[in-house]
Amino acid sequence: MTHAALIWHNGRIKPWAEATVHVSAHALHYGSSVFEGERVYATPQGPAYFRLADHTRRLFESARVYEIDIGYGEDEINAACCEVIRANHMPSAYVRPIVFRGADTLGVLPRPGAPVDVAILAMSWGNYHGEAREHGADVCVSSWNRAAPNTYPSWAKAGGNYLSSQLIGLEARRGGYHEGIALGTNGLLSEGAGENLFLVRRGRLYTPPTSAAVLAGITRDSVITLAAKLGIEVEERDLPREALYVADEVFMTGTAAEITPVRSVDRKPVGSGKPGSVTRALQRAFFGLFDGSTADEWGWLTPVPGAVTPQREDQKAATQGRTPRQEPVQEVVP
Repeated sequence: MTHAALIWHNGRIKPWAEATVHVSAHALHYGSSVFEGERVYATPQGPAYFRLADHTRRLFESARVYEIDIGYGEDEINAACCEVIRANHMPSAYVRPIVFRGADTLGVLPRPGAPVDVAILAMSWGNYHGEAREHGADVCVSSWNRAAPNTYPSWAKAGGNYLSSQLIGLEARRGGYHEGIALGTNGLLSEGAGENLFLVRRGRLYTPPTSAAVLAGITRDSVITLAAKLGIEVEERDLPREALYVADEVFMTGTAAEITPVRSVDRKPVGSGKPGSVTRALQRAFFGLFDGSTADEWGWLTPVPGAVTPQREDQKAATQGRTPRQEPVQEVVP
């Protein structure tokens, strides 16, 4: 992971090192932050956000749950996201908008009018699970459960929620796994530490419902839509743990993880122990959105206005006597 030189912070672009936070920030002590993870992909027409408006809408919904006044409109945040990419001349990126309660007096309950900070940072970051995107991840069922309903809101993408994810992920790493999968308090499947979960059995796709203490993932929703387009039946339903062991295929989804196959669960191979045909078909459809082989019928791609397209960059390089860059358009992040 390599961060960009410039960051958008409270309304202006500034050097990364200058985007600082005071140690008294409410979010630091009490987890009062909401955020998003977004991808910019290199397309033949230049850098484009994947479902930018949907991510921004969820950011505002998360803030509404925690009664945080962002202080900007959705259009302003979308424009700022594009500004970060232009300012850093990035062909592709992982982008993190974050809204958090800032420096104030200590106390769990924020006082009315307490400051709220907004920042948008970008970085070069490949798939969250690295080579597992191609070969499959090894996962375990965690001893840590997701929280019960009406404790913390799982639909809100809030910083404090990810303390649970850290426990799940740390346990998995100690055991030599790529990732951990959590059960809900009812003992049924919930989600990974940072991903939604899908299972394939006899050609049919299953995923836990959003009532199973899961984040209502945007990539999850995209996969359900793409599956329907491919004629794959999808069922959202409660699933027991053992469904993982008898599945023909398992994969995880998320902005960082994209579509990552699972090759083993608790050291038991999933199916043949290799990514299966349904997973591969969905990967092709998903990544095809960014090289043009899958038509963007849903308006999911938002080009970054004013960004240098590959064609313009190569033309500029030719006029200056330089060798045009060679970058595969399907490459997610350098």
